[in-house]
Amino acid sequence: MSNAPLILVDGSSYLYRAFHALPPLTNSKGLPTGAVKGVLNMLRSLRKSYPDSPLAVVFDAKGPTFRDEMFADYKAQRPPMPDDLRVQIEPLHACIHALGLPLLCVEGVEADDVIGTLARSSAAASRPVIISTGDKDMAQLVDGHITLVNTMTNTTLDVPGVAEKFGIGPELIIDYLALMGDKVDNIPGVPGVGEKTALGLLQGLGGGLDVIYANLEAVRTLDIRGAKKLPEKLAEHKDMAYLSYQLATIKTDVALDVELDALHPSDGDSAALLALYQDLEFKSWVDELQRAGVAATAKPATATHATPNQDDLFGSSDSPATAEEPAQPEISAAQYETILEPADWQRWLGKLQQAELITFDTETTSVDAMQAELVGLSFAVQAGEACYVPLAHSYMGAPQQLDRTQVLNDLRPLLEDPHKAKLAQNGKYDINVLARAGINVQGLAFDSMLESYVLNATATRHDMDSLALKYLGHSTIRFEDIAGKGAKQLTFDQIALEQAAPYAAEDADITLRLHQALHAQLQATPSLARVLSEIEMPLVPVLASIERNGALVDAKRLGEHSLELGQKLEALEREAFALAGEEFNLNSPKQLGEILFTKLGLPVISKTAKGQPSTAESVLAELAEQDYELPKVIMQQRTLAKLKSTYTDRLPEQINPHTGRIHTSYHQAVTATGRLSSSDPNLQNIPIRTAEGRRIRQAFVAPQGYRLLAADYSQIELRIMAHLAQDPGLLDAFRHDRDVHRATAAEVFGVTLDEVSTDQRRSAKAINFGLIYGMSAFGLAKQLGVERKEAQAYIDRYFERYPGVLAYMERTREQAASQGYVETLFGRRLYLPDINARNPALRKGAERTAINAPMQGTAADIMKKAMIAVHHWLPNSGFDARVILQVHDELVLEVREDQVEALRAPLCEVMANVAELAVPLVVEAGAGDNWDEAH
Repeated sequence: MSNAPLILVDGSSYLYRAFHALPPLTNSKGLPTGAVKGVLNMLRSLRKSYPDSPLAVVFDAKGPTFRDEMFADYKAQRPPMPDDLRVQIEPLHACIHALGLPLLCVEGVEADDVIGTLARSSAAASRPVIISTGDKDMAQLVDGHITLVNTMTNTTLDVPGVAEKFGIGPELIIDYLALMGDKVDNIPGVPGVGEKTALGLLQGLGGGLDVIYANLEAVRTLDIRGAKKLPEKLAEHKDMAYLSYQLATIKTDVALDVELDALHPSDGDSAALLALYQDLEFKSWVDELQRAGVAATAKPATATHATPNQDDLFGSSDSPATAEEPAQPEISAAQYETILEPADWQRWLGKLQQAELITFDTETTSVDAMQAELVGLSFAVQAGEACYVPLAHSYMGAPQQLDRTQVLNDLRPLLEDPHKAKLAQNGKYDINVLARAGINVQGLAFDSMLESYVLNATATRHDMDSLALKYLGHSTIRFEDIAGKGAKQLTFDQIALEQAAPYAAEDADITLRLHQALHAQLQATPSLARVLSEIEMPLVPVLASIERNGALVDAKRLGEHSLELGQKLEALEREAFALAGEEFNLNSPKQLGEILFTKLGLPVISKTAKGQPSTAESVLAELAEQDYELPKVIMQQRTLAKLKSTYTDRLPEQINPHTGRIHTSYHQAVTATGRLSSSDPNLQNIPIRTAEGRRIRQAFVAPQGYRLLAADYSQIELRIMAHLAQDPGLLDAFRHDRDVHRATAAEVFGVTLDEVSTDQRRSAKAINFGLIYGMSAFGLAKQLGVERKEAQAYIDRYFERYPGVLAYMERTREQAASQGYVETLFGRRLYLPDINARNPALRKGAERTAINAPMQGTAADIMKKAMIAVHHWLPNSGFDARVILQVHDELVLEVREDQVEALRAPLCEVMANVAELAVPLVVEAGAGDNWDEAH
């Protein structure tokens, strides 16, 4: 028997998730087809990934199961299957049969039970099993042979993965479910026992229900909230706990009529499959079969209509269920050329001049655009037709290549023509590489990375390899495949053309194919198309320019700071040893845990997955708040050590030897909300609330004859909240330019504005910002150092005074739950895969995100629009100034010192006028010789 893994597909799970996660897709008859295509995409991808594996697709059968007989209310609260989903089941089953894939539906049990039985049988024969599912309950099946794979989120759960994710091993998952219950399946559990309590019981006693009920008195000693009363509660509901255990247990001994060896896919019925695809109007798949010479049989009947709810975002490895893209040649049949002769180059130059859209990519010696040397360029003008133009391959035996200067001169008119549309993947990098080569690229109309990001920021990573697998079902040639790994990895100029050329040409070809797949989907949602065309694409050259400008850093000042930090770290280490009464490794969780909890007897706040007392940062912070000296010292030591290693030691190393400046890289396609992130260095995380952190900013300095001007949006997210909530009280405060925290304090504490104390304003500020981020009464109480009841009273009073805010929050939760996403004022979407999750913690987290994301995302959009506006305004303003940094809600400029005051007001005005809200946008600007002074 082959040892290729057995693939078991949870068809019911994927059917629901494909239906809820994707925009509705219908054929010309109005019949819904999105869920069908979603599941088929996933199956096609699995077959490509595991071509030699046996495989079965398992669905729930109609009718009751043995669990309904065991507990009449089992799944009683589940809503009926939507009609638009029900009508897609029959055509999906028909397609799966026509593909030749084994399909199983067994009456009286659930799909989970069939999968569990097959998995255990296969594992018993020492055959590896991969269960493709999104159902976390199946974690109970995981063992040395059985692994869960979620192709929608590209995550894998093996035994260590289960322990890391849940805090317990697979052997305790059923006990975990039995204790806390499951609202979606209506498994009752023990009333009052939630996730944390269930986890505390299982970790604290080291066993499942049997161990817990044999040691009820020991429960009182556990570090669990309400532990003293918990034994009585557990005893009272023991029968319910064991019933829940039975309901949650996946049956692994179902009598099946199929043998494992019979689960190999057959050749299927291509003619029937073609007829199904034609009826469902899956055009690219129809073309694929017809190119293979398949003729259809009589057309089958299909299905009827669709709505979203989104349990998790669909993320298959093929093109998703949306508008059909144009037919494309198979990638394996693509024609790629290596251009070494002038005549061939002139022929391709003619193609580029005639093309409506030029797809281009650069190959270089480094991922750092400010250090990279151009090695070659690749181009595509239509899917399957691409070329690579090598310019600087230098390995021994490399052929004669075209003259670099001549090729760049030939390209300059094309690439610098703003009316000639271009396409790239992560085009900002290519713009910067070519700028250093003397070409000012203009007319970048599309970027496949940004198209994917705008379409769905969180569904997948947005690098080419991930996107090709997701949307095209194609595994690209990876750089490591041709360059090697680690210290011996070759730079691109050292790679032989036989390997380099197909890799480079494929980059351009795949970029074009991705654009064709993604552009149609974006056009189907005009608001997303506008986010791409009006915000993200215009921002690319702006960010490229800021990156090239770079920031001047005083290396000498950083070196002095680093020495001081080293001395302080040594002093803190000595202090820690004195408090501990011995020397130990401050970075060893094991040694630190022994000192804190065994030797010093400090209270255990939480435990690790292995049941050991945790020494995580959050635990140390909580102990420090309780005035324990050693945790305070450890926290100080860790903070300073991070500053030293990340900034004072590292920043001087990141100064570019050619420019003498630091050139951070800005990333548009990373955060879920649309905010920019940066790396090498990461400027977003420089702490500014401590003197040591501010000293880092003091090292960012203005060159001689210039000063730094930092322009910052004032309380932008609160202003956006006022606009979204349309609350009269908040609107009035901002429109009359009142201190909104003081105004909130006056409302909440029932005093006049003049009577508001410093502490009351501080509390009001915590409430204002806390509510934006979904802070609970518990969190607010902790922050303010008050009792939970008092914090809840503050929140209640806040909502009484600002009822519009509460209405906004409730409205947003409802909209998110019904449509599966929220939007910024400009139409950017954030999908929320957990908004209807069964897990209360996940669902509450998604609700908090739903409330905050429109504010944070709108603030990000406004900043991006401001950067674009300033970029276009500055060159014609008459000022000698340039943007060098963007961090959070702030732009930092270098300005000629005698023009600072004249520039300040018009700059603030340009930034304030990029969006119109119901309250004024206010921009404040400060100036100084360094960033800290300016801020």
